[in-house]
Amino acid sequence: MVKKSGKEERKALRAEKKQIRLLKKRGNRMTKTRRKTQVVSSLYIAPSFLGVMAFFILPFFVIIYYSMVDNPISGNFVGLYNFNRLLNNLSFKTAVSNTLGFSVVSVPLAVILSLLLALLLDAKIPFKSQFRTFFLSPMMVPVASIVLIWRVMFDFNGAINEVLMAFGGSKIDWLKSGYSQIVIVILFLWKNLGYNMILFMAALGSIPRDIIEVAKLESASPWQIFIHIKTRYLSSTFLFVTIMSLISSFKVFREIYLLTGDHPYDTIYMMQHLMNNAFASLDYQRLSAAAILMSLVMIVIIGILFLVEDRFGKDVEG
Repeated sequence: MVKKSGKEERKALRAEKKQIRLLKKRGNRMTKTRRKTQVVSSLYIAPSFLGVMAFFILPFFVIIYYSMVDNPISGNFVGLYNFNRLLNNLSFKTAVSNTLGFSVVSVPLAVILSLLLALLLDAKIPFKSQFRTFFLSPMMVPVASIVLIWRVMFDFNGAINEVLMAFGGSKIDWLKSGYSQIVIVILFLWKNLGYNMILFMAALGSIPRDIIEVAKLESASPWQIFIHIKTRYLSSTFLFVTIMSLISSFKVFREIYLLTGDHPYDTIYMMQHLMNNAFASLDYQRLSAAAILMSLVMIVIIGILFLVEDRFGKDVEG
């Protein structure tokens, strides 16, 4: 083995030190670039962050404060008294029962029917574009026009009753009877199916076709392909559509209010009616307590949906 001379060792040491200095300079340059990128990103995010703080987070803390005082002016702390008063209120019990009942019926129907429509349109059928346009048309119609259509159809002297009388039936007061929630469910589905259907169609189009072809070569039935392949890839879309449909079911108050006013028939008296009437009577304590309970229920339901989606979509992501 040939030993290096002292001159060669010093030369190698200088080259090594030079390389270390270059690496340090490069690291400092990268650190400065990263810091500059973080500052620029923070400046872009700042308006949205301030907006969320001003219009969502801070008002929520104000609502928590209102729910625990006797009134906003005196501000005397009363603990959970407002929640206890709300839970013993008959109107609150009716509103909760109707809202949950409506969501339990309308949300699964909105998800399942929109998926079936997406599967139908994903197949090779004639007049596919016309069907798609038909189901998307409610998204382009203003709410006031939708309500007007429903009034013409389901009024006591409306088109539906005229058809019933033509076939020997009797008139039904659709919006002031036990049938009122059925009318609202039909309105909800008609208004939301098109949007959900488009989401499912986009998700179906993103499923790798080679996997489906392999399954067909392995003699898998269409039902097995749907259950074991398509539903796995659709899990995140199922989650999103369910959450959006759930939120829409809690916002159906707008249509009901335009159809029936402040105090509708008992079966369509929703949580939003209770909160709207509490706001009109300046009962901020009851309104705040109801809003907090409603938020907690939504958080629990959405958390459960995320857990279910994580369970079924985990292997696809892997």
